[in-house]
Amino acid sequence: MAATTTSLWMLNQSAFLGSSRNLSGTKLVGTRPVPSLVIVEAKARTRREDRTARHSRIRKKVEGTPERPRLSVFRSNKHLYVQVIDDTKMHTLASASTMQKPIAEEFDYSSGPTIEVAKKVGETIAKSCLEKGINKVAFDRGGYPYHGRVEALANAAREHGLQF
Repeated sequence: MAATTTSLWMLNQSAFLGSSRNLSGTKLVGTRPVPSLVIVEAKARTRREDRTARHSRIRKKVEGTPERPRLSVFRSNKHLYVQVIDDTKMHTLASASTMQKPIAEEFDYSSGPTIEVAKKVGETIAKSCLEKGINKVAFDRGGYPYHGRVEALANAAREHGLQF
């Protein structure tokens, strides 16, 4: 019995060397396998962290140039923001949001922007871009699913003359 206790103690001490484990995840004590205790912990990631990870993956592929700037969307619980950005100069060329007076006064929404509000923001950003001579943009959905408000904004911008 003492030999078994000593060998277990020695196995625990040398576990970091990998000598006491085989490929099946059990410890070998003499010739008899003893199952090891495996602790599985879930990663605690928030929805915001997941979205920013998706956004960084998108940003690796989507880049705004002077000929084709990036149309970036940010969606909060209360507002919707859109910017057209030239990433080479780090300049915002045009922007629209639900905080601007023409859009905020037209719609009375208390629980956040709806699809109709997103369509109006898309129309506003398209008109602003066309006034400044911007016809083509690269759409950056900001890590949000292309669904609902984001999709409505993109479709409204397309309908009013922007090419994605």
